[in-house]
Amino acid sequence: MIYLIIIIALIVAFTFIVMSQEVFGAEPKGKRLERMLKSEHYKNKQFQNLSYTPSFAEGYSMPKVMYNFFFDKKDPYLKPHHKIPAIHTDLNKIPKDQDVFIWMGHSSYYIQTDGVSFLIDPVLSSYGSPFKFFNKAFAGADIFKPEDIPNIDYLVITHDHYDHLDYPTVKAIRQKVGKVIMSLGVGAHFAKWGYREDQFLEEEWGAVLELKNNIKITYTPARHFSGRKLHRNNTLWTSYVLEAPSKKIFLGGDSGYDTHFKMIGEKYGPFDYAVMENGQYNPAWKYIHALPEEVIQASIDIQAKNIIPVHSGKFALALHPWNEPLQKVTSLGKEKNLHILTPKIGEVLDLNKNDNTFPVWWQD
Repeated sequence: MIYLIIIIALIVAFTFIVMSQEVFGAEPKGKRLERMLKSEHYKNKQFQNLSYTPSFAEGYSMPKVMYNFFFDKKDPYLKPHHKIPAIHTDLNKIPKDQDVFIWMGHSSYYIQTDGVSFLIDPVLSSYGSPFKFFNKAFAGADIFKPEDIPNIDYLVITHDHYDHLDYPTVKAIRQKVGKVIMSLGVGAHFAKWGYREDQFLEEEWGAVLELKNNIKITYTPARHFSGRKLHRNNTLWTSYVLEAPSKKIFLGGDSGYDTHFKMIGEKYGPFDYAVMENGQYNPAWKYIHALPEEVIQASIDIQAKNIIPVHSGKFALALHPWNEPLQKVTSLGKEKNLHILTPKIGEVLDLNKNDNTFPVWWQD
């Protein structure tokens, strides 16, 4: 019994030490927590989706999913057999009057429009996790580093998962960031990491912020979850509607399919561009990560003229072949006569051109 108590104590102490590292961020407290408690989306000590959202789809369970991950035979193309083709565009040399979208792999991308710069969910480490040895980036997919980031007007965060909110990246670019646009609760992490409270634009679904140069951004729902420690859903996840004088862009964030896409399309659409999360899916968690056919339907629901699929091409966080998300979404989009844009990592997408086309670079 004494040895058992000692072992348990050591495990608890080890867990406490690990969880105390800065990479795990901080729990909301004080005025931030008071705001959360007043939110209509915060109930039973956590944020809630608009619809009932179980962690796993019917017929799946945690033991079954874990068994599949660790013991099932892996697809031979889970990871690419060659370096990911990429272009190291110098972001500092892009003229301020040029409107561009530049994908940096997974869900990280840079947008410049109407003279204002936005950096969305930058994960510029060579791993998509709290630990360097886990979820390593594909060869060639990690060409962008924090030092490549120019001064930006707005850092935009959709939620606080490690493959969207990367501590080493946001810590390294702190002096280059004007304001941070994020959802309720996420500011606790940034405050711990040395950002100033006056930099925070921290709101919840329905909020509208007036930004520089007559641009505004609206917080819109997503169907997902959050959390960096053991406590789940203590920060809100979100999508955004970015409205500039010259164009309207939907920033999807991680989301399972639901009725909120149609609501967003009817209220804010049509969109010139929609950046849609497509990849790292599994039928077991379809309620929190849309399958490719659901990404297509969501794109139709929000009335997107041009669709830019992201959330693939850098990390293997699911069990499908690395290039399957792009293969499926382009094929399904063609069937529906949708305009799917698939630039390489770092390739410049001119947001003012109507005839953007890109090669099929993901063939293995």
